[in-house]
Amino acid sequence: MAGGRYLLLLAQEHLDFRLAEIKSLLSLCGGRFSNQQEIHVNSPFWILDISSEEMTRELMKRTVCAKSIFELWGHGKSAEELYTSLKNYPVERMLPYLQSDSTYKIGIHTFNKTLTQVEKIRKIDALEFLPFGGKVNLKKPEHVFWILEDYGMDPNNIPEDPLHLYFGRWIADGQRELIESYSVKRRHFIGNTSMDACLSFIMANHARVKANDVVFDPFVGTGGLLISAAHFGAYVYGTDIDYNTIHGLGKASRKNQKWRGPDENIRANLRQYGLEKYYLDALVSDASTPIWRKGMLFDAVITDPPYGIREATRRTGSQKEISKSTEKSTENHVFVSSNYHLSDIFFDLLKFSAEYLVMGGRLVYWLPIYRPEYTEEIIPQHPCLKLISNCEQMLSSHTSRRLLTMEKVKEFKDQDQYSHLLDSQYMPYKGHNSFRDKYFSGVTKRIAKEEDDNQK
Repeated sequence: MAGGRYLLLLAQEHLDFRLAEIKSLLSLCGGRFSNQQEIHVNSPFWILDISSEEMTRELMKRTVCAKSIFELWGHGKSAEELYTSLKNYPVERMLPYLQSDSTYKIGIHTFNKTLTQVEKIRKIDALEFLPFGGKVNLKKPEHVFWILEDYGMDPNNIPEDPLHLYFGRWIADGQRELIESYSVKRRHFIGNTSMDACLSFIMANHARVKANDVVFDPFVGTGGLLISAAHFGAYVYGTDIDYNTIHGLGKASRKNQKWRGPDENIRANLRQYGLEKYYLDALVSDASTPIWRKGMLFDAVITDPPYGIREATRRTGSQKEISKSTEKSTENHVFVSSNYHLSDIFFDLLKFSAEYLVMGGRLVYWLPIYRPEYTEEIIPQHPCLKLISNCEQMLSSHTSRRLLTMEKVKEFKDQDQYSHLLDSQYMPYKGHNSFRDKYFSGVTKRIAKEEDDNQK
């Protein structure tokens, strides 16, 4: 089937992540996102030029941000404009779906307004000028068509008539049901910082994870990010400094449960979803210490490093290293964890990804931000990695975290190892070592303000 114009209907959540997800998935399917396309980023309706219907189906097999996609037959800013647009659509493109031996139905989707059944029927009847030859079948039609109406973004000011109208043939739905079926609420093994299922799938999509990839999470925790990658057919691997988490020991994170059960672990999570065959392993290891042989090992690195809010940022060291960090010593290697500064976590992560990702492989990670001080200059960089997208999720009035996607575009050479130390950017980012203090100072101020307000 030849390409054409398609209407994408998106879910109205995680608005800042949708464009990066659709762009990444189009490139994964062998397509390209055209920047000429007129997209209102916050709108649920996007018109896209896609080179084939097969590509739209591939896109919808992956997206969690989009609900459905339609072959666009007509659109306008009024009913008259829509009808004129439909009359100008090539009849030869309509006819395969309007044959006399076929069955069909027409649905109506409205955004920001609810229509009565009478209004819906009136709008459907107004399309009788289209050359429908088949029979209506509401239960199992061969072809489904939709009228989609956009009544704007303001629920307090809903216009009488829609601002935009669209008509198209339904092609496929997205993967929204994954958000419910992989919900953390029903997951076997969780921790304090287990990633929300929707965001886990968004991260795997930003990373362009595909079947038979090898995907690595250096701060694996309870393995939530591995699950979304494994769902798409990738083999998954992780490391974490916390022995208890890797082995599923210690206190439980769930309410009304004191200790973790004997099979609460990452492998059990993957088994729960029938994905155990994709689990390679998880090791107790420190992300700041190299353990890997040389060479490109991973197709994607997907991770949520600790910011020091719910879980501490730690690295391994020996008693002697901590007391006399300048002296080199092989004695007294008692396992001790010392503070691991945020700036070091991120630069180690970029250096690791630059070295161990395959060319074209992606690093997708979260960076905590103190919003009053945020500028793009503080985003860590590496000469081997190109920033692809930067999406914000608000955490509080003054803090957020940014989901950064970077792609390996240059071979790693040994001289790239300490590139960040020469970089003027390293110093401004050092300011983020105090992210935890700033986060809690904001919380303290807010509590004080609420107490003040209550006393008035």
